[in-house]
Amino acid sequence: MSNALRKMTNYLGLTEDDGTSEVATPKNRVAPVKRENKSLTVAPSMTSAAKSVDAAPIDRIVTITPRFYSEARAIGEYYREGNPVIMNLSDMEESERKRLIDFASGLVFGHAGTIERVTSKVFLLSPPNVMVSSEDKTAAANASLFNQS
Repeated sequence: MSNALRKMTNYLGLTEDDGTSEVATPKNRVAPVKRENKSLTVAPSMTSAAKSVDAAPIDRIVTITPRFYSEARAIGEYYREGNPVIMNLSDMEESERKRLIDFASGLVFGHAGTIERVTSKVFLLSPPNVMVSSEDKTAAANASLFNQS
């Protein structure tokens, strides 16, 4: 019992490991094994999928207007190829729309991209190699291009 408790506290980092632990051998015998304590350093790096996306030039922007959640796969495939995807969810029911937005959020997070709401039912999924500049909303509101009064 105390051996299991010691292993658990060592695993959680609450106590120092004495360097020996027991490992079961194939003949069901327990033999002491010497382990070295090494610290693990994790450096941020890009996945191979993200690296290949960075090298690919953008040749098109895909616009998809799904009607059912089952069309999410097509969105994912276009996005994984490195294409920016515009999702127009205006033809979907509310429950399926929420599921598709959750799917797209996970897809974008997994590939280190961005998701932006264009309108209440239109979203832009941008891969990590695409920079989207958003105009200042006050400047757009002050512009009198369409103000005919």
